[in-house]
Amino acid sequence: MDKWEMYMKIKQLKEQGFKIRRIARKLGISRTTVYKYLEKSPEEMALWEASTKTRTKKLDAYEMIIHTWLSENPDVSSAQIHDWLMEHYPKLIVGESTVRSYVKELREKYAIPKETHQRVYQAIPDPPMGQQAQVDFGKTNQKTPQGKCVKLYFISFVLSHSRYKYVSSEE
Repeated sequence: MDKWEMYMKIKQLKEQGFKIRRIARKLGISRTTVYKYLEKSPEEMALWEASTKTRTKKLDAYEMIIHTWLSENPDVSSAQIHDWLMEHYPKLIVGESTVRSYVKELREKYAIPKETHQRVYQAIPDPPMGQQAQVDFGKTNQKTPQGKCVKLYFISFVLSHSRYKYVSSEE
Protein backbone atom coordinates (compact mmCIF):
# COMPACT_ATOMS: atom_id res chain seq x y z
CA MET A 1 0.00 0.00 0.00
CA ASP A 2 1.52 3.33 -1.02
CA LYS A 3 1.38 6.51 1.08
CA TRP A 4 -1.68 7.94 -0.67
CA GLU A 5 -3.67 4.72 -0.22
CA MET A 6 -2.60 4.60 3.43
CA TYR A 7 -3.70 8.23 3.87
CA MET A 8 -7.12 7.55 2.37
CA LYS A 9 -7.61 4.39 4.44
CA ILE A 10 -6.69 6.23 7.68
CA LYS A 11 -9.09 9.09 6.84
CA GLN A 12 -11.90 6.60 6.07
CA LEU A 13 -11.40 4.65 9.28
CA LYS A 14 -11.31 7.86 11.34
CA GLU A 15 -14.55 9.08 9.71
CA GLN A 16 -16.13 5.71 10.56
CA GLY A 17 -15.37 6.41 14.22
CA PHE A 18 -12.33 4.19 14.77
CA LYS A 19 -9.94 5.25 17.54
CA ILE A 20 -6.27 5.96 16.71
CA ARG A 21 -5.00 2.83 18.46
CA ARG A 22 -7.49 0.65 16.57
CA ILE A 23 -6.55 2.22 13.20
CA ALA A 24 -2.86 1.66 13.89
CA ARG A 25 -3.42 -1.97 14.88
CA LYS A 26 -5.70 -2.63 11.89
CA LEU A 27 -3.19 -1.19 9.38
CA GLY A 28 -0.05 -2.49 11.11
CA ILE A 29 1.49 0.95 11.63
CA SER A 30 2.40 3.03 14.68
CA ARG A 31 0.03 5.48 16.33
CA THR A 32 2.45 8.33 15.63
CA THR A 33 2.19 7.53 11.92
CA VAL A 34 -1.60 7.66 12.14
CA TYR A 35 -1.41 11.07 13.86
CA LYS A 36 1.08 12.31 11.25
CA TYR A 37 -1.23 11.31 8.38
CA LEU A 38 -4.33 12.77 10.06
CA GLU A 39 -2.63 16.16 10.50
CA LYS A 40 -2.07 16.52 6.76
CA SER A 41 -4.57 17.97 4.31
CA PRO A 42 -4.95 16.21 0.93
CA GLU A 43 -2.81 18.95 -0.69
CA GLU A 44 -0.06 18.58 1.92
CA MET A 45 -0.19 14.82 1.51
CA ALA A 46 0.20 15.08 -2.28
CA LEU A 47 3.19 17.43 -1.91
CA TRP A 48 4.81 15.20 0.73
CA GLU A 49 4.34 12.05 -1.35
CA ALA A 50 5.79 13.76 -4.43
CA SER A 51 8.82 14.92 -2.43
CA THR A 52 9.55 11.39 -1.19
CA LYS A 53 9.61 10.09 -4.77
CA THR A 54 12.17 12.65 -5.95
CA ARG A 55 14.57 12.43 -3.01
CA THR A 56 17.70 10.38 -3.39
CA LYS A 57 18.51 7.89 -0.72
CA LYS A 58 21.84 7.40 0.97
CA LEU A 59 22.04 3.80 -0.29
CA ASP A 60 21.04 4.50 -3.93
CA ALA A 61 24.72 4.35 -4.94
CA TYR A 62 24.85 0.80 -3.53
CA GLU A 63 21.56 -0.42 -5.04
CA MET A 64 23.11 -2.81 -7.57
CA ILE A 65 25.44 -4.51 -5.09
CA ILE A 66 22.61 -4.90 -2.56
CA HIS A 67 20.34 -6.22 -5.33
CA THR A 68 23.04 -8.73 -6.30
CA TRP A 69 23.42 -9.90 -2.68
CA LEU A 70 19.65 -10.28 -2.33
CA SER A 71 19.36 -12.17 -5.64
CA GLU A 72 22.16 -14.57 -4.76
CA ASN A 73 21.04 -15.00 -1.14
CA PRO A 74 17.28 -14.44 -0.85
CA ASP A 75 17.32 -15.67 2.76
CA VAL A 76 19.82 -12.99 3.90
CA SER A 77 18.66 -10.55 6.56
CA SER A 78 18.96 -6.78 6.41
CA ALA A 79 21.32 -6.99 9.42
CA GLN A 80 23.64 -9.18 7.34
CA ILE A 81 23.41 -6.72 4.43
CA HIS A 82 24.39 -3.95 6.87
CA ASP A 83 27.38 -6.02 8.03
CA TRP A 84 28.47 -6.68 4.44
CA LEU A 85 28.19 -2.98 3.58
CA MET A 86 30.33 -2.05 6.61
CA GLU A 87 32.84 -4.74 5.60
CA HIS A 88 33.11 -3.71 1.93
CA TYR A 89 32.66 0.06 2.34
CA PRO A 90 34.25 1.11 5.67
CA LYS A 91 33.75 4.84 4.98
CA LEU A 92 29.97 4.40 4.60
CA ILE A 93 28.11 5.57 7.69
CA VAL A 94 24.57 4.20 7.72
CA GLY A 95 22.28 2.88 10.43
CA GLU A 96 20.73 -0.57 10.52
CA SER A 97 17.20 0.86 10.33
CA THR A 98 18.10 2.73 7.12
CA VAL A 99 19.46 -0.50 5.59
CA ARG A 100 16.37 -2.40 6.79
CA SER A 101 14.04 0.08 5.06
CA TYR A 102 16.12 0.11 1.89
CA VAL A 103 16.31 -3.69 1.71
CA LYS A 104 12.54 -3.87 2.17
CA GLU A 105 12.03 -1.43 -0.72
CA LEU A 106 14.42 -3.38 -2.97
CA ARG A 107 12.69 -6.67 -2.16
CA GLU A 108 9.37 -5.10 -3.23
CA LYS A 109 10.84 -3.34 -6.27
CA TYR A 110 12.57 -6.45 -7.66
CA ALA A 111 10.07 -9.01 -6.27
CA ILE A 112 12.66 -10.85 -4.18
CA PRO A 113 10.72 -12.55 -1.38
CA LYS A 114 12.48 -13.27 1.90
CA GLU A 115 13.11 -16.99 2.05
CA THR A 116 13.06 -18.61 5.42
CA HIS A 117 14.25 -22.07 6.24
CA GLN A 118 12.73 -23.92 9.14
CA ARG A 119 15.46 -25.06 11.49
CA VAL A 120 15.29 -28.67 12.60
CA TYR A 121 16.10 -29.22 16.24
CA GLN A 122 16.72 -32.50 17.93
CA ALA A 123 17.88 -33.43 21.37
CA ILE A 124 21.34 -34.84 21.78
CA PRO A 125 22.43 -36.96 24.73
CA ASP A 126 24.39 -35.30 27.52
CA PRO A 127 28.11 -36.02 27.29
CA PRO A 128 29.77 -38.03 30.07
CA MET A 129 30.65 -36.34 33.36
CA GLY A 130 33.55 -33.92 33.12
CA GLN A 131 33.39 -33.61 29.32
CA GLN A 132 31.47 -30.37 28.84
CA ALA A 133 30.79 -27.03 30.57
CA GLN A 134 29.18 -23.78 29.51
CA VAL A 135 31.20 -20.63 30.19
CA ASP A 136 29.84 -17.08 30.14
CA PHE A 137 31.45 -13.71 30.85
CA GLY A 138 29.67 -10.59 31.98
CA LYS A 139 29.72 -7.32 33.82
CA THR A 140 27.27 -5.58 36.10
CA ASN A 141 27.04 -2.30 37.98
CA GLN A 142 26.38 -2.72 41.72
CA LYS A 143 26.11 -0.31 44.63
CA THR A 144 28.31 -0.73 47.67
CA PRO A 145 26.87 -0.32 51.20
CA GLN A 146 28.31 3.22 51.08
CA GLY A 147 26.23 4.01 47.95
CA LYS A 148 29.19 4.06 45.55
CA CYS A 149 28.59 2.41 42.13
CA VAL A 150 31.17 -0.22 41.18
CA LYS A 151 31.53 -2.26 38.01
CA LEU A 152 31.88 -6.01 38.59
CA TYR A 153 33.24 -8.38 35.97
CA PHE A 154 32.41 -12.05 36.31
CA ILE A 155 32.79 -15.44 34.75
CA SER A 156 30.34 -18.26 35.31
CA PHE A 157 30.62 -21.98 34.66
CA VAL A 158 27.81 -24.53 34.44
CA LEU A 159 28.75 -28.20 34.26
CA SER A 160 26.44 -29.89 31.79
CA HIS A 161 26.09 -33.23 33.57
CA SER A 162 25.53 -32.13 37.18
CA ARG A 163 24.31 -28.57 36.38
CA TYR A 164 26.72 -27.44 39.10
CA LYS A 165 27.26 -23.67 38.88
CA TYR A 166 30.33 -21.66 39.80
CA VAL A 167 30.75 -17.88 39.56
CA SER A 168 33.85 -15.79 40.20
CA SER A 169 33.86 -11.99 40.12
CA GLU A 170 36.37 -9.19 40.38
CA GLU A 171 35.95 -5.46 40.83
